[in-house]
Amino acid sequence: MASRDLHRSRFRRYDGGDPLAPPVDLAEALDAIGDSVMAGSSPERAMREFLRRGGRDQVGLDDLARRVAQRRQELLQRNNLNGTLQQVKELLDRAVMEERKQLARDVDLDELDRSFAEMRIENLPASPSAAVNELADYEWRSPQARADYEKIKDLLGRELLDQRFQGMKQALENATDEDRAQINEMLQDLNELLEKHARGEDTQQDFDDFMDKHGDFFPENPQNVEELADALAQRSAAAQRMLNSMTQEQRDELMQLSAQAFGSPALMESLARLDANLQSLRPGEDWRGSESFEGEQGMGLGEATGVMQDLAELDELSEALSQSYRGAGMDDIDLDKLARQLGDEAAVDARTLKELEKALRSSGTLSKDSGGELRLTPKAMRQLGKELLKDVATRMSGRQGQRELRRSGAAGELSGATRPWEFGDTEPWDIPRTVLNSVMRRAGGGAGGRSADAAGRLIAIDDIEVAETEARTQAAVALLVDTSFSMAMDGRWVPMKRTALALHTLIKSRFRDDHLQLISFARHAEVMEIEQLTALDANWGKGTNLHHALLLANRHFRKHPDAQPVLLIVTDGEPTSHLEPDGQVFFSYPPHPQTIAVVVRELDNSMRLGAQTTFFRLGSDRGLAHFVDSMAKRVHGRVVSPKLDDLGAAVVGSYLGSRDSWGSGDGSDGNGWSGGRGWWVEQ
Repeated sequence: MASRDLHRSRFRRYDGGDPLAPPVDLAEALDAIGDSVMAGSSPERAMREFLRRGGRDQVGLDDLARRVAQRRQELLQRNNLNGTLQQVKELLDRAVMEERKQLARDVDLDELDRSFAEMRIENLPASPSAAVNELADYEWRSPQARADYEKIKDLLGRELLDQRFQGMKQALENATDEDRAQINEMLQDLNELLEKHARGEDTQQDFDDFMDKHGDFFPENPQNVEELADALAQRSAAAQRMLNSMTQEQRDELMQLSAQAFGSPALMESLARLDANLQSLRPGEDWRGSESFEGEQGMGLGEATGVMQDLAELDELSEALSQSYRGAGMDDIDLDKLARQLGDEAAVDARTLKELEKALRSSGTLSKDSGGELRLTPKAMRQLGKELLKDVATRMSGRQGQRELRRSGAAGELSGATRPWEFGDTEPWDIPRTVLNSVMRRAGGGAGGRSADAAGRLIAIDDIEVAETEARTQAAVALLVDTSFSMAMDGRWVPMKRTALALHTLIKSRFRDDHLQLISFARHAEVMEIEQLTALDANWGKGTNLHHALLLANRHFRKHPDAQPVLLIVTDGEPTSHLEPDGQVFFSYPPHPQTIAVVVRELDNSMRLGAQTTFFRLGSDRGLAHFVDSMAKRVHGRVVSPKLDDLGAAVVGSYLGSRDSWGSGDGSDGNGWSGGRGWWVEQ
């Protein structure tokens, strides 16, 4: 019997995954989530979608759910519930055959007795259960036949016990009368403990005494009556579902055979009492379900009950992996059950997804707003912007890796000259010149010939020289992005947002002195923060109010009179609406001449403010092409017609080119921008 200390001990397989595995990579997840958010999905839904779909090298929840469904289908299509009845029939047929042989060769047997025995053997009912009951009082002449018949009773007893206590069929093979007596005693004590628990009269000591006496029968190592009842009820409910899945003929056969288990109806009575106690304690278990088995491989009662438990586990896993119910979370996925059903590799995949979700929530990538909804944090926006900027740099340079943008330093370009440091200078020290000045001063006996100045410093203030830089002009950048109906309809919504985020990231990280304003325009225009723009849902209203957007852009330029205005316009349609003097929006399609006139007026104002204007024309609409060509020519601007994948690189390149042109004095971008980069430029 198990000792108290033994059944208290718990050991389990290490399930921490590969301790040498690299940490989860958030870059791919963040990029996918960012694209989904830009397309109008909520961050929560976007994260769930990525976990469901998985990544390039990461299995997703959908794939795990598919494998769970396949495993379930395999169990049903491979197996049937006729295994025990088939074994009984085989043992019975063998016993009858051996008895016939014995009757034929037993010459000393009385002819009347022989005839009577042969008559009973030959006229057995077709039903195995009825035949077994018919032979209950038969006097076997063949020892082998008697042994086979007794095996039927032993098999039934072990199968019935295996239904409720997993592994009992193998443990009780060749069981003795003493073993059966111990089982009867255990069932008696178990029923009494459960009934006492149902009345609320049991104590922990009652449970401990029971486990000290019968712990060998419970490898699950329950720690109290509740855990014991849970384990037994799950198995018992599976046994009931297995019976429900049988045909009526199979159930009738089994019920009649059960009375012969161990040659006594006492076992069946104890098990029926146990089932009643468990159903009373755990009515929430599925006691009424059933399945349809279609295979050819017969299962015994205990094995079939185990398969029913497997099916229940697979159903639980399928629901948890779907994450489709309210309050669903990755912690709902039971990794032990997943490993048991699909193997350790599947559990590792699920654990990685759990860690990925946890990392997304805890790393500052996602946070909850005041309404409890998840949103991308500023940190996530910066990370996403950096990834977009890397892609832009790759497209601009035509090679892998981030493009080097030395010109983006806040202090301006180095001129190569140096000068003595003056109070207020922010230029970098010229270290070689500074050290040389110090050495020459001390070698020449400066500062009284001492090796340090009066304050004990080896380098005096007069020694310091700084690197001269060229003056760096600030820019006031207005990025106008079309958010009208056609942008969403024609698949330009996400590229537009990615472009805005890439430019925003570049300016905020590399050109911090520049002033960027993002302006969206549809039926009317609106100044937006980058978080607003990236989370903007598709606008299904009609109207392209470039006039209103230009008004806002010119106001931005006037706020920064000392900065160079840069006007970048991304659109896929002609202006179809404008603001009236009273602030109302006028809309007309085809475009009204008045709408064109007010747009031209505001573009002229931008030109008078010194704005360098670039149109990014999306699509091949002839009316749009004619309009932007005319406008660009009027304001000495440029027209870029990029592919969608190259829109971000085109806008960023134009911005950088505009900065270069301030120093070069020509209209080029200084980067060879207008040739061979996957787009074309019209002057």
